[in-house]
Amino acid sequence: MKIWINGELLEKDQAKISVLDHGLLYGDGVFEGIRAYNGTIFQCQAHLDRLYASAKTIDLPIAMAKEDLTEAMYETLRANDIRDGYIRLLVTRGIGTLGLNPFECSGGSIIIIADQIALYPPEMYQNGLEVIIAEHVRISPNMLPPAVKSMNYLNNILANIEATKAGVGEAIMLNAEGEVAEATGDNIFLVRDGAVSTPPPEAGILVGVTRKVVCGLCEGLGIELRERRIAVEELFQADEIFLTGTAAEVIGIVDIDGRVIGDGKPGPITRLLRKKFYEYARS
Repeated sequence: MKIWINGELLEKDQAKISVLDHGLLYGDGVFEGIRAYNGTIFQCQAHLDRLYASAKTIDLPIAMAKEDLTEAMYETLRANDIRDGYIRLLVTRGIGTLGLNPFECSGGSIIIIADQIALYPPEMYQNGLEVIIAEHVRISPNMLPPAVKSMNYLNNILANIEATKAGVGEAIMLNAEGEVAEATGDNIFLVRDGAVSTPPPEAGILVGVTRKVVCGLCEGLGIELRERRIAVEELFQADEIFLTGTAAEVIGIVDIDGRVIGDGKPGPITRLLRKKFYEYARS
């Protein structure tokens, strides 16, 4: 594996940053997870727009133009002979002191990793995913802007630990009001009476790139889509539930806290949207 760091492709064991980088010390940085299909970076502009918006929100300059960063990602894909895979793009704050002040840091590092990823085994896409509702709640928007995809994912990781210890594939996180927010790494949708609903940004979610694509697919297919607050009780009344994310793509949920959703297998709208997503991603 070759990893791109600040303009240089390095072997994996040579790809290093300083232990004094605030990205390591404090999770002070931003990142994107991006798919490549058939040699093309999927939704490249949308991912870069979100990366730069996240960086601007935390006052983190990115020392490359979007066009140059795009070429660097393609260079990394070619160097690793990857046409269908996953890109992790990171921007750190840079080397600083052991204090918190981010403005004492030097210019940060830009890192591009290109590899394969399989978040869930193939049978889970066929049979559906079992999940729990996490005890750890999603950080409120007035604590940390959910639109910032920062390198500090501890809130999500704590909920993911709950899922792992429960022996299931994911955890659904509620917000401070007890409403449905998102999963630890994915956005959530539910289907009831043929209509699809998903929590709005103000519920405390990261507005996912795959989420936007799936919303567009619903519109194109004539499926009613509602972006609205969702009470946790509605999950158990749903005909179908599915998650969307760059790594997960589209996957159905069939069990929450031991309670079967729908008929216990991915439903027709979930299957249709998954099929249409793959067609769109590879077109």
